[in-house]
Amino acid sequence: MTPVIVRGTRKLPPPAAFFTPSGLSDEALLRLLVSVSENLVAKYSGRSWSTWPQRRNARSLIRRIQILLLFFQFLRDCRKPIPILAVLCLKEFFIVVSRAKFLLDYCRQSGRLWLLLRNPMISGQFHDLGREISTLLDLLPLDELELFSDVREHVELLRRHVGNSLLHMNCREEEELRLHILSILKEFEEERLPESADLKNTFLHRIQIQNARDLDSEIEFLEEQIYNLDEFNDEIESATIASTIAVARYSRFVIFGVSEAEEAGKRKQSPPELNFISVPKDFCCPISLEIMSDPVVISTGQTYEYSSIAQWIAGGYRTCPNSGQTIKSTEFTPNSALRRLIFQWCAHMGFPCSEQRNTSRRAGPGATTKAVVKANRATTRILIGYLSAGDLNSKTAAAQELRKLAEIGRENREIIAEEGAIPVLCLLIRSRSQILQKNAIFALLNLSIHDPNKRMIMNKEGSLSSIVAVLRHGLTPESREVSAAVLFSLSVAYEHKKRVMEERGGVEALVWMLSRGSERGKKDAVMALFSLSTHQESWGRMVSSGAVEALVGALGDEMVAGEAAGALALLLRRRTVAGWVGWEAKAVVGLGRGNESGEHGWERERCGGAARDFQERWTGGGGGEGGKKNGEERGWCSGLMGPLLTSPHKTNE
Repeated sequence: MTPVIVRGTRKLPPPAAFFTPSGLSDEALLRLLVSVSENLVAKYSGRSWSTWPQRRNARSLIRRIQILLLFFQFLRDCRKPIPILAVLCLKEFFIVVSRAKFLLDYCRQSGRLWLLLRNPMISGQFHDLGREISTLLDLLPLDELELFSDVREHVELLRRHVGNSLLHMNCREEEELRLHILSILKEFEEERLPESADLKNTFLHRIQIQNARDLDSEIEFLEEQIYNLDEFNDEIESATIASTIAVARYSRFVIFGVSEAEEAGKRKQSPPELNFISVPKDFCCPISLEIMSDPVVISTGQTYEYSSIAQWIAGGYRTCPNSGQTIKSTEFTPNSALRRLIFQWCAHMGFPCSEQRNTSRRAGPGATTKAVVKANRATTRILIGYLSAGDLNSKTAAAQELRKLAEIGRENREIIAEEGAIPVLCLLIRSRSQILQKNAIFALLNLSIHDPNKRMIMNKEGSLSSIVAVLRHGLTPESREVSAAVLFSLSVAYEHKKRVMEERGGVEALVWMLSRGSERGKKDAVMALFSLSTHQESWGRMVSSGAVEALVGALGDEMVAGEAAGALALLLRRRTVAGWVGWEAKAVVGLGRGNESGEHGWERERCGGAARDFQERWTGGGGGEGGKKNGEERGWCSGLMGPLLTSPHKTNE
């Protein structure tokens, strides 16, 4: 049976990271050394390594620790003085045993593919431990220790054995298998698909992957390791790991088909979706409200996602969306420290980071190589085949796999769209199967992140109405929430805002979700309404649909108050909207309180900006269209807003 792969396995530390506790007496040192050695032997001496990479090295190392344990136990039990040189050797033995346990843990907790690809490096670790054991045994003053004959015989036998046969630098069989895996990657690099029989022999018989679930675990482990920026060295390039992931994913469907892959997905717990966990607000762009992958600092000192602020400026805006200050320069400074924090957070949470404008010096799971592109394209074709002509279970599994594939890079989103998945997914979101609908709408959401795919979705006849239909009548709350996120994603492109806004029932459904939906639903709805509010013609639709009223009501909800205030700040530029809001005392108080006590600086700035816009529209130039507001009302508003606008908390912290 395949051992369980532990997620987030530690990397191998350098030898200098291990040390012997200081201040120990000889007796305490021996007790500690015996305890560590006994734990290692008890944990690993009875376990089967028959099908695992590094099995010969592991078995040899465990046998040697077992013999050393007899020696350590004898010294502990005899309670005789120990020569200084022997004490020094014992301290080094403690480090060796500690390193050996860590190395064995690492091997048992790692994926087989990972161990094979790192075979030379890991074999070198075993080899180094063997050399250190040999050196320490040579230094031991056996004549001064007065060992029993049987104990001395064991130690001398071990010294001769280690001296004559150090741990295998490379197992020939494992090294041949590693090279064969690399040859399969080369076939994909040369745009040739390997024979299915060869893939089955490699994964089923030589690597001994037993089922789709085991291969899923292997893929997940590789994905985790590739995000660990400190894990790589010149020996294993991230592009090789990315290629292995893509080929393993393709091989899974060739060998096991989509049905068994679906069963594997049902048996394991799905990781939480990025859209449905609490993302630190400082990681989100104040414009798009999405987690940033390329944060930049503009002249006002605020940080935004590069694509969002560039699009904002291209739309003719010359003021900072957060602070309202004039943007004096279009030169942006990359916020490298924040980007690294976001990248590490995504890796820790098990999520792939969003596509990046600048190519990182280290490639991620979506790294572009010919092998990755060829394998992912071949995988996509298999999945779309099931999506189009399979039974309900196959379609459900295929939609889920396309959804996952679209999460991990711009290139995959391009490939999936090019192979024709979008029209099929647009049809399937109307399915009466809850799971199929959810996977299909999620897949569309992931695909819509890529701007050209937005156009393909919008140009597909009936797709927008289908998305709105799911928003209004989706079979599960999750599907309805995701459809709101799809509308937000589509409306990020300015060219689509008007069509999304004018789709019958769409804005009203967002209003309902903002007012009565779940926490996640409210967040998705307010993001979509905020995006639509950036269109210069949005104010009329927002007023007639009840969106302005809903945004005013959302000011009392801490979770969405900042986004609601941001949308209102845009809408209040219209005197008609400012006039309507002016009659709502709740809106005035809500804006002021948000300016005074928002949890984050950008929330306070948004509320403060909306409040200042409101005060300008209400108290100046007649306070609204037609000059209907009298001086008494303007005085009331000014008296209410004045102290709040001068709050010491209104600036960004």
